[in-house]
Amino acid sequence: MVKAWKKKQCYSMAAAAVLLIGLCFSWVLVSVDAASEQRNQLRFSEDGHFKILQVADMHFADGKSTPCCDVLPSQIPGCSDLNTSAFLHRMIEAEKPHLIVFTGDNIFGSDATDAAASMNAAFEPAVSSNIPWVAVLGNHDQESTLSREGVMKHIVQMKHTLSQLNPPEFEDIDGFGNYNLEVSGAEGSSLHNKSVLNLYFLDSGDYSTVSTISSYGWIKLSQQYWFQRTSKKLRKAYIKNPDGQKSVAPGLVYFHIPLPEFASFDSSSVTGEKQEGISSASVNSGFFTTMLEAGDVKAVFTGHDHINDFCGKLININLCYAGGFGYHAYGKAGWARRARVVLATLEKREQGGWGEVKFIKTWKRLDDKNLTTSDSQVLWSRSSGINVA
Repeated sequence: MVKAWKKKQCYSMAAAAVLLIGLCFSWVLVSVDAASEQRNQLRFSEDGHFKILQVADMHFADGKSTPCCDVLPSQIPGCSDLNTSAFLHRMIEAEKPHLIVFTGDNIFGSDATDAAASMNAAFEPAVSSNIPWVAVLGNHDQESTLSREGVMKHIVQMKHTLSQLNPPEFEDIDGFGNYNLEVSGAEGSSLHNKSVLNLYFLDSGDYSTVSTISSYGWIKLSQQYWFQRTSKKLRKAYIKNPDGQKSVAPGLVYFHIPLPEFASFDSSSVTGEKQEGISSASVNSGFFTTMLEAGDVKAVFTGHDHINDFCGKLININLCYAGGFGYHAYGKAGWARRARVVLATLEKREQGGWGEVKFIKTWKRLDDKNLTTSDSQVLWSRSSGINVA
């Protein structure tokens, strides 16, 4: 039975023939030990920048045999998952990010014949780029041949990924794919051994496991406890000598399902477009307040609602959608698929060299002829601490 609260979905009308894409991409797997060696390699560039490409809701299935959804009639012939792959290749080439973040519904499980094969194909543009990448889970990734745990275990073994199954010191944490990454200061700067930008990734779940609640999932108390402990540890490390700082390193948070607080905005109070309702959990687990109390989080980035791509600021935290990326995902005909880019820039010190993060900027790129840039805005500035459009 289809539950009334479930979102619009786009189902494959493809023939039963299966494209065995997994065999072509078996080379993408790598040992966990090798991936662990990469975890400390995130660093600001020599020109003082760190760029993140967010890809939300690829909904990849079986490749060429999987049709596109909600495109113009002229786009239908030959349109498939391969359009999603082509868009990802173009984005990587155009933006040359330092990190690629996939924020869930990476595959559309119910239309994916083999979960591992679909993931190998979906992530292949990132893998072949040799750029570090990470992923979290959405509400559809586990609906094929692997459980949520199985999906995340497959992801963490793939080449060039910095994804983690869960923090080893928190055995009882809910979900799979809760972890953080530290981005060190520029090489040769006084902060080259400190994390000047902190990235948090969480599993926002799929659907409620509470029988009396029909809803999408939410970030549980065990995950919030891990976040609080991790944030506190990073804040202490940042102000500790040598080269202790007086302020807090900014943090960015990525997960799939938006918080109820995303519903705080109307179309006039955001940058970008709000074209559908906020499909958050029907209960509020308090994670927004937890982030406010921590004091380091400057922005949250989600997916899930494909034709929302706005950023709005609530108190001191920016809440941002990426907009739908994948061609097998529901969308809006004539409204281009898109991705979000975030750029953090260091301050140039008077005595020379790079210092702390000075500001964080974001924009979107549309999958049109020119990869059009839209809605560029500064999310946070150290000098002002306010939103600057």
